[in-house]
Amino acid sequence: MKEPLVSILIPFKNTSAFLPECIDSILSQSYKNWEVIAVDDHSDDTSRAIVEQYSSRDPRIKVHSNKGDGIISALRTAYSFSKGELLTRMDSDDIMNSNKLEIMASSLEKHGKGHIAVGGVRYFSHRGISSGYERYEKWLNKLTAKGENYSEIYKECVIPSPCWMVHKIDLEECGAFEPNRYPEDYDLAFRFYERGLQCIPCNEILHRWRDYDSRTSRTSEHYAQNYFLHLKLHYFLKLHHDHRRPLTVWGAGDKGKSTARELLEQDIPFYWLCDNPKKIGKKIYGQELRHFNYLIKLKNPQSIITVANEVAQEMITNFFSNLGQSPMEDYFFFC
Repeated sequence: MKEPLVSILIPFKNTSAFLPECIDSILSQSYKNWEVIAVDDHSDDTSRAIVEQYSSRDPRIKVHSNKGDGIISALRTAYSFSKGELLTRMDSDDIMNSNKLEIMASSLEKHGKGHIAVGGVRYFSHRGISSGYERYEKWLNKLTAKGENYSEIYKECVIPSPCWMVHKIDLEECGAFEPNRYPEDYDLAFRFYERGLQCIPCNEILHRWRDYDSRTSRTSEHYAQNYFLHLKLHYFLKLHHDHRRPLTVWGAGDKGKSTARELLEQDIPFYWLCDNPKKIGKKIYGQELRHFNYLIKLKNPQSIITVANEVAQEMITNFFSNLGQSPMEDYFFFC
């Protein structure tokens, strides 16, 4: 049986130092029926020349210019030229394991439409990986191994941008790359979730994720925390918030304040809770902070948790469990 064509969308900008490793890892794939749609987002180094050299040797690699500016426009451009039945995205500074496309494509063939193939990721860097990235990698791979990625979707992006594959028709029905919301990979993960695409469990490392100082997620304002919080709140209000139930925000740190401020701007009523005795009874933005035990007085509340400390999160989880409340229904960790 003929293998379905996989379109690999690669936006690139000034990644000449990494593109050869990236493309070589695609050329070494055990799965051979693929096309690369590489889109140059106005590079001013030798990136385009490198990709064109590869294209001249292998017709499966096509090079185009971004029709607009930025990564979302580059992804739209790549998508417009794609011909594959299956779609995936690749970052131009990363590396695929040699069996990545084979495992993902076979998973989708086995499970059919309405599914998303995901895989384990491994960070690498010439200087070593920070403890924060190590925790993120471990957390992400634990969810992926069980296909439970959506269970903690409000914490962080649960589907890494360069390690998913879907049927083109499913991506189209999710809106593909049309929304102009950042972070664009996190927004797409929410739309996969909203559409009900099921994650196929995978406990193999399929992708090597490069970390370095100038990578876009470190330098672009579009990946700052305020964008993440805005996106989380956007989808919470769209998908989970029940206006008939009282809403609480737990936590008065920076993320708690940002969440509270945005709710106030949207005229959405809420109770603000914390466990800091120095803040309880005080007002921030005109909103009084109450002890978290105030939750007990509320009838069937929903809660947004903005507390990042892992020990505190475990305590909070136990608190809600004792109240008979459930995650992703009654309470939502935003960090």
